[in-house]
Amino acid sequence: MIYLIGDIQGCCDALERLLQTLDFSPSRDHLFALGDLVNRGTDSLGTLRRLQQLGASATCLLGNHDWHLLAAAEGIRPPHKQDTLQAILQAPDRDTHLHWLRHQRMAVLAHGWLMVHAGVVPQWDTDTTLQLAGELEQQLLSTELPAFLQVMYGNEPSVWRSELTGPERLRLALNTLTRTRFVHSDTGALELHSKEGSHGSPPGCVPWFEAPGRRTQGTPMAFGHWSTLGLVARPDLLALDTGCVWGGQLTAARLPEGPGGGVPEIIQVPCVAAQKHGAKHSDKSLQSGP
Repeated sequence: MIYLIGDIQGCCDALERLLQTLDFSPSRDHLFALGDLVNRGTDSLGTLRRLQQLGASATCLLGNHDWHLLAAAEGIRPPHKQDTLQAILQAPDRDTHLHWLRHQRMAVLAHGWLMVHAGVVPQWDTDTTLQLAGELEQQLLSTELPAFLQVMYGNEPSVWRSELTGPERLRLALNTLTRTRFVHSDTGALELHSKEGSHGSPPGCVPWFEAPGRRTQGTPMAFGHWSTLGLVARPDLLALDTGCVWGGQLTAARLPEGPGGGVPEIIQVPCVAAQKHGAKHSDKSLQSGP
């Protein structure tokens, strides 16, 4: 069985409960985690350890909170007040976890689905999305990663141009893949301030997946990141961040077996620890301000 799951954000208890509900078997099944593996939940360290235990049966994408962890580990940005990263940063085996994190993916095309953490701009087709994700993955493994972490924060440039190079190219690619919710309908420029649901589009903007002329339109896409959007389960679109860390659900989608596709089956478990913890909705990771 192939499963896609939304943002875990350090909710290790919910992850374990979901794996049990799925009767997940590493020898039989494969899990795709769509980013924001850590932060704001009560056990980010345990979440990383559990995902690593799954070995080759799990493919994990990185989201904005995961990149924020890498920056915090380099001392580039101190953790925010609501962050729950200290257990990782203070763990005796922290380097093992950071090393593992740097070897994860930014986008995956598998089983007919293009998977990202947040979204794409309308100018990107599937090949461009994977190419730019690959450039970020190379940066993660590079000795130049600390230098990029110093300059990755910020909202500009906001419009994709193929001639972009260097930090500007990587920053736009990172913001697109890890922070996108809305884009301007005329230019495809990123709108990185609003966090409302799809009915709260800022003036002149649309949800990225409704952008006119989106070149990934013919490829089914799955993403997380957007808890205020809620669950979307269509044969061509999966939105799986259902706000576990804010007291909602941790959601998995089981992809249909065999030809013909169809709507994936949705399986959810409540995030009891977050409900008890009283988490408040906030997301400052990778924003231009502290």
